[in-house]
Amino acid sequence: MSENNAVEILLVEDTPEDLELALRALRKANLANHIQIARDGAEAIEFLFAEGAYKGRKVENGPKVILLDLKLPKIDGLEVLKRLKADARTKLIPVVMLTSSKEQSDVIESYKLGVNSYIVKPVNFERFAEAVQELGFYWLLLNQPPKVDE
Repeated sequence: MSENNAVEILLVEDTPEDLELALRALRKANLANHIQIARDGAEAIEFLFAEGAYKGRKVENGPKVILLDLKLPKIDGLEVLKRLKADARTKLIPVVMLTSSKEQSDVIESYKLGVNSYIVKPVNFERFAEAVQELGFYWLLLNQPPKVDE
């Protein structure tokens, strides 16, 4: 992906099957033009804050929405969310926790840290694909984000 293309979705997912299914669902809905993939929490942090392999990218050119798995290698989703919401440059980016965890403690902690939505991944793959499409439509086409002065 070239630096000039705006990223609309940051998809943070470590499970190859879920990642491929989410990408297929977004492509089917014609929402896959500007997706950045991170396969662990550390890569997500590097992308969001223009560090490491993403040095030179403008932090202010963040995604329109982040689909974030909770259980990630290196840095978990809650820690990614905490760092994201603590930084003025990224705190307004909507975050959807897309996870298999139904644990109330995870739901509560996610909302305390500022998640915009918490969705438990459907076990049924067809329903999972539908959910991802609906998320893409909502956050990219219907949601009205705040205007931020640069």
